[in-house]
Amino acid sequence: MPRHIAALQSPINPAVPQLMHIDLNSCFAMVEQQARPLLRGRPVGVTNRKTKNACVVAASYEAKRLGVKVGMPFSEAKLLAPDMILVETDPPKYHYVYQKLVNIMKSYSPNVTMKSIDEGIINFTSTGNVNKKTLEAIGYEIKQRLKEDVGGYMTCNIGIAPNRFLAKTAAGLHKPDGLDIIDHTNLRQTLATLKLTDLTGIASRNEARLNAAGIYTALQFLDAPSDILARRVFKSVCGEDWYQRLRGWEVDDFESTVRTVGRQFVLDEWKPTEEVLRARLSYLCETTAMKLRYKGLAARGVVVYLRYANGDHWHERKIFRQPFFSNADVLTKASLVFNRRPRDDWVREMSISCYNLEPSNMDQVSLLEEVNREVWLTEAVDTINNQFGEFTITLATSLPAKGLVKQKIPFGSTRYFELLCNRA
Repeated sequence: MPRHIAALQSPINPAVPQLMHIDLNSCFAMVEQQARPLLRGRPVGVTNRKTKNACVVAASYEAKRLGVKVGMPFSEAKLLAPDMILVETDPPKYHYVYQKLVNIMKSYSPNVTMKSIDEGIINFTSTGNVNKKTLEAIGYEIKQRLKEDVGGYMTCNIGIAPNRFLAKTAAGLHKPDGLDIIDHTNLRQTLATLKLTDLTGIASRNEARLNAAGIYTALQFLDAPSDILARRVFKSVCGEDWYQRLRGWEVDDFESTVRTVGRQFVLDEWKPTEEVLRARLSYLCETTAMKLRYKGLAARGVVVYLRYANGDHWHERKIFRQPFFSNADVLTKASLVFNRRPRDDWVREMSISCYNLEPSNMDQVSLLEEVNREVWLTEAVDTINNQFGEFTITLATSLPAKGLVKQKIPFGSTRYFELLCNRA
């Protein structure tokens, strides 16, 4: 390493690793293979809805080895894996596995953060050694408990490191079913085996930024001075964050702010009529409003996105003066935007998103009686639906889409997923 670079570096974090990242291997596909033994050892794709336009949302390792990727249309995936079996998502199964995983993790430490429905972090900093075991021993114990509590076909990757970033990196080193540790003793050797795009958060755009500054490898990234990363590469404090992150110092211990809440749906009819479009729009708006209220939020903006059969895309957004959160309000606002859409081709996909979010005032009594009536009515409907099942009371316009617009499994924040678990 050049001497002038070494002089500019802060030290690598010498602390004993106390963060454990657990990642279920190809979660949805593996759960289906666990539940259905005839699928084991075979290429499996999971989709939210089995149609000619189906998209692979999860693939087994057998399918991945043949080149199948998440997000790939099923028709394209079949060219790579002619024997691939496509199955629809089954949320109750994933609810069950998620809850089992959380229970196992929390039995070792109360400081557990679920990053998505198939991966989470255990922080052992304040727990000391659990029964005087090393974290490596605990990791192997968790692997065994997962097999005992869920099923013998279940596997997971585990990474142990002094910060969240390196723990996730370690969890991805030897898939499937690996367990790796990254600390100050092997950090350089580990990064020497990785490409820039192997690092979480470095995709093609950030790779190009780094390349423009003469940084082509993960080791060069580690050795780059913080001022170069901040001023020339990322042109923000993100450069300093990367400088610290790569050295094992914690900069990611925070919960990101929710910026948008929405739903998306690929149309189930090839040439949808206006009535079909309105029914799907109503259902998406109703479930979006439910997500808003569960997160304790209201919105001031709505955006509608459409993709047409010819490949064209259209979207438009609108800001409103007053915040909104009820099913009817979200539908009314979205319909104002939806009515402006181009109508010269068939709609293939639609999505509704609410933005400009703020804390909801549903728990505050208003001076305006009409506001109070809306809040009380919404709360009453939510209470009935919570007790007797979703859509016991629903908008009449949503009825034709009920059972067709299936609940997708969220891949990001688990807050909404936990709502689904409670209702399962």
